[in-house]
Amino acid sequence: MSTKLQAIRGMNDLLPDQSPAWQYLERQLRSLMDRYDYREIRTPIVEQTALFARSIGEATDVVEKEMYTFDDRNGESLTLRPENTAAVVRAAMEHGLLHNQTQRLWYMGPMFRYERPQKGRYRQFHQIGIEAYGMTGPDIDAEIILLSARLWRQLGMAEHVTLELNSLGSPEARAAYRESLVAYFESHHELLDEDSRRRLTTNPLRILDSKNPAMAEMLADAPQLLEHLDEESRTHFEQLKSTLDAAGIGYRINPRLVRGLDYYSRTVFEWTTTALGSQGTVCGGGRYDGLVEQLGGKPTPGVGFAIGLERLMLLLDTLDLVPEEAKGGADAYLLAMGDSAEREALLLGERLRDVLPTLRLQVHCGGGSFKSQIRRADRSGATVALILGEDEIANGRLTLKPLRDGSEQRTLELDDAITWLDQQFA
Repeated sequence: MSTKLQAIRGMNDLLPDQSPAWQYLERQLRSLMDRYDYREIRTPIVEQTALFARSIGEATDVVEKEMYTFDDRNGESLTLRPENTAAVVRAAMEHGLLHNQTQRLWYMGPMFRYERPQKGRYRQFHQIGIEAYGMTGPDIDAEIILLSARLWRQLGMAEHVTLELNSLGSPEARAAYRESLVAYFESHHELLDEDSRRRLTTNPLRILDSKNPAMAEMLADAPQLLEHLDEESRTHFEQLKSTLDAAGIGYRINPRLVRGLDYYSRTVFEWTTTALGSQGTVCGGGRYDGLVEQLGGKPTPGVGFAIGLERLMLLLDTLDLVPEEAKGGADAYLLAMGDSAEREALLLGERLRDVLPTLRLQVHCGGGSFKSQIRRADRSGATVALILGEDEIANGRLTLKPLRDGSEQRTLELDDAITWLDQQFA
């Protein structure tokens, strides 16, 4: 017996009744990027494995456990991108976008990580992100946080998200902090779980991110990174907070916030929510001033964020924030009654689309009785059925049958029907 073909676990189809809400969200995101004059960049979904090993860090969970990596026919190791910051840096370096320039870029597309699928977290997932290069000050950090805050207001969810801030300081300050942190964890070695003991020699800052309740009290007493900041990073952080205060953006200092990737320095932030249970991070980002140099370029400051679209869509659904008009469906459904009307209905449909460019019109195809066509019209979600039969064709008229409000159908001159549709659906 043949194996039933189905989607790979954690890689989901987006069905027609779901896509209108996604299109609404994508329109909101694109319009926001335009308002801040960020320019779109599109990179391949496959890159050399070395790009992610060098940028993300070979000791991170992403590289050790989660990447989809394979050898191509030439024996070159390739990886489906698990995130896009490194790929955007590679593209910017390769095409000369960084030399003596500032750049404000954004991207949107699929990423891939092999992890246990759960609600809002999948093996193929989609992100929108910002990457800004060539600016060292806290002003650009503040701008991308302000941009994200505007997005929450634009989507109607500002009261449901909280900004968390921290600073990782300079690489030198973080190295000194790491020594202090390792010494502390080694003195409490018996309290560390297996995963934390492994991270102790590879990526000890990630232990601070542990959700193990048995370690909570010990982690609460661990040394704090903010106490080890260099003076320049401390000034940078204070100026960022001052700008956010002036803009009226509330935030919470989270000394345990470290982010999961090795390339971050100084500012790190997350927008979190309690509306999704344990999957609380909606947006995360920060500054990565050493990444370009780490990948072979000249020292170039960088800062950015990424938003998981599945999780953001889940939040929109949970809070019932997708507008009715963004849930899809036709405005009008044009019925063709009789063989001679089928061609005329197609031609009338084209005329209506010419004069009413915002009208969402579905023209019936495939014949059938009046009753079956009305059923199709109702299933389309249309507000009104437009009925074109031989009498309407002969007299230059169109019958309008409301489908939702219970009002009576009526027959109008074609020009009057077009005016009515324009008033209803413009």
